[in-house]
Amino acid sequence: MHQISLAVLAVAALTVASSGGSASAQVPRACFAAGNEVSTDQRIDNCTNLIESGGLPDESLAVAYQNRGTAFLRKEQYDQAIADYDRAIAIVPGYGNAFNSRAVAYQAKGLKDRALDDFGEAIRLAPDDANAFNGRCWLRASIGQLQGALEDCNESLRLRPGSSNALDSRGFIYLRQGRWSEALADCDAALLANPRNAWALFERGIAKLRTGDMAGGNADIEASRMLDPKAEVELTSFGVTP
Repeated sequence: MHQISLAVLAVAALTVASSGGSASAQVPRACFAAGNEVSTDQRIDNCTNLIESGGLPDESLAVAYQNRGTAFLRKEQYDQAIADYDRAIAIVPGYGNAFNSRAVAYQAKGLKDRALDDFGEAIRLAPDDANAFNGRCWLRASIGQLQGALEDCNESLRLRPGSSNALDSRGFIYLRQGRWSEALADCDAALLANPRNAWALFERGIAKLRTGDMAGGNADIEASRMLDPKAEVELTSFGVTP
């Protein structure tokens, strides 16, 4: 699916609508390490050990389930991911990031109505979450809710200007609307922010083809295929084809 924009959270970064216990400072690094500092399997193993230890306060336990769920999601083990997000939400019902993450997993399974509900709840709980707006933007665009999608992408970009993911999401909307010059502008900006964004490259290639730049369009599409063939598979499934 479209590039995942999910945060792996350190305990200290957890923000929820809850008055749960304070985060533990005595935690191994792998489960709560940011980004790609540890491998996916290391994160799953360490989070599992922490969860099974029974020694974490509620907020830290919820983050451990969230982070393990996101590791499962990256391995495309969607049912395991959803089960972990369910547990995180059961522990901390106001955990907006867990709703956002579960929405991504539901979307990957094709459960679009559930995904929309969860994106909506994530936004209600954390109205400054640019990832949640971008996720709902892409989903709405994929099912043809183009005006609502555009509003979500614009809000995501207001919250986080210059985001490559949100720019390529809005570029996708413009392609579906036949607004080629605006799609080109957003894809150029997305690639300026992240030159390895295969979705933006494929979208820009389509926009170039539609405006008569055959050589440039074909070059972008081939570059996208080399970076990540999933971009073409997903976009063509929505009718965005050369």
